[in-house]
Amino acid sequence: MEEKFKQIRHRFKEISDLMIKPDIISDQKKYIDLNKEYKELSRKIEKFDQFDLLNMNIKEAEDLIKHEEDKEMLEMARIQLDESKTKLDSLEQEIKFLLIPKDPEDSKNVVIEIRAGTGGDEASIFAGDLYRMYTKFCQDLGWEVSLVDFNEGTAGGFKEIIFEVLGEDVYSVLKYESGVHRVQRVPQTETQGRVHTSAATVMVLPDAEEFDIKIDMNDVRVDFYCSSGPGGQSVNTTYSAVRLTHEPTGIVAQCQDQKSQHKNKEKALKVLRSRLYELELNKKLESDAEKRNSLVSSGDRSAKIRTYNYPQGRVTDHRIGLTLYDLQSIINGDIKQLIDELKLYQNNQILKESGEIS
Repeated sequence: MEEKFKQIRHRFKEISDLMIKPDIISDQKKYIDLNKEYKELSRKIEKFDQFDLLNMNIKEAEDLIKHEEDKEMLEMARIQLDESKTKLDSLEQEIKFLLIPKDPEDSKNVVIEIRAGTGGDEASIFAGDLYRMYTKFCQDLGWEVSLVDFNEGTAGGFKEIIFEVLGEDVYSVLKYESGVHRVQRVPQTETQGRVHTSAATVMVLPDAEEFDIKIDMNDVRVDFYCSSGPGGQSVNTTYSAVRLTHEPTGIVAQCQDQKSQHKNKEKALKVLRSRLYELELNKKLESDAEKRNSLVSSGDRSAKIRTYNYPQGRVTDHRIGLTLYDLQSIINGDIKQLIDELKLYQNNQILKESGEIS
């Protein structure tokens, strides 16, 4: 571990020196990449400094216990030794996770697409519930949520809704949410009180920047149309909504949330770029056995990942067999424990494969 500390400190100094060079500052992509790495290494070095300080406290306490005769001082030294050793054990585990090679996508913002699946109107209502759940979770973390496009359900909720989430390391947190989410409850339209099962698909795409993927606009058909609101009623008479079709792949992206045609086109282009980027990302995932078997493989959109059971008040994540009896808090945005457990499981799997833990 000490050797890794030295390598990281050396790299941190190297980046610090590079970031003040004029040729780096003028190269936007290189500067942004170095700045991201700088922030990540800063977090690690902060933990390494804590690690060194605890080891120094342990050594001081052990020396004091060997030579000190005053009972009060001895007691204080023993307390310091016990506390420092406990903190060190916890910190060592934290540092092991920090030293796991970082997914290069983790620092990205995301585009989330939620689509109603099986279950008719109830699936659309559930898609709306998921949208509110993620919105509340993201806002609690101080992230910005920005609507891109939506198609409302006839009985409420959404047949489809697309939105962006902007913040720090968003993909590292939300990437675990991709897959099929099921709900088991009595629908509002059910008169016999029977429990139905409905589903919605969630896709979390890392937000591709222009640096990540270039789009030849000659390959893109641009259509403008009037934005629509509830019930399909026209909400304006100008052609501000934008639909982009990437003709080589057939991928379509659209946006009608903004009043400005220019802003809608900008947002739709961002979604299109992310979808094209996902195609490239999936090729990498397919060629990488470790990632393909991980919890975050975005290639399998049909994978059932979670069930929200209202009669029993429980939420079950099928990937790790975790069941929590706190459905109301979770559906109201408190999904932190679910994500933390998924992260912990995946990190432990990586450490096992690397031989760091048995």
